[in-house]
Amino acid sequence: MVCAAIARERGYSVVALTIDYNQRHRVELEAAERIAAELAARHIVLPLDLRAFGGSALTSDVAVPKDGVGEGIPVTYVPARNTIFLSLALGLAEASGARDLFIGVNALDYSGYPDCRPEFVAEFGKLANLATKAGVEGDGFTVHAPLLHMTKAEIILEARRLGLDTAMSHSCYDPLPDGRHCGKCDACRLRAKGFADAGVGDPTVYA
Repeated sequence: MVCAAIARERGYSVVALTIDYNQRHRVELEAAERIAAELAARHIVLPLDLRAFGGSALTSDVAVPKDGVGEGIPVTYVPARNTIFLSLALGLAEASGARDLFIGVNALDYSGYPDCRPEFVAEFGKLANLATKAGVEGDGFTVHAPLLHMTKAEIILEARRLGLDTAMSHSCYDPLPDGRHCGKCDACRLRAKGFADAGVGDPTVYA
């Protein structure tokens, strides 16, 4: 949400790409729809069932950890997810004539996923220009990650500056059937800590 609003503020016309990968936390698809409408962005929802691969608590029946952010890469890591997502965004960009890709990854307050690091973003930018007709012909792509070096608290303050309703966003990996955040998974803990550190009231409804 914040990433898209930053892109819009910089003068870009935003096309929002949401991947319906049959994730456990499908309520995030509804949040994406609300946010795209709020930002007046063209919104494409692309089905891609990653449960066929499995390998993650988000795409299988493996339990989502609820004991706090620990060491190492957690089981909520979806194999190559951001590489897959950015590759799809790259295809969309080239087909539609866009040359700027924005992704909301964050390398400070996060769960240690390898595809949220600055090195990943930089190398994907190189790949984008090696792997495409546009790139080879000199009409290259730029990958923007404006939240990369921000804490969750800084992202929340940025949302406030941009006039965004943070209650529209969703973070939880294992929401209740009624859509409430579980309050115990890594994503919930990082979200709650971000609001607390920012000194901003948390509108999230936790179980």
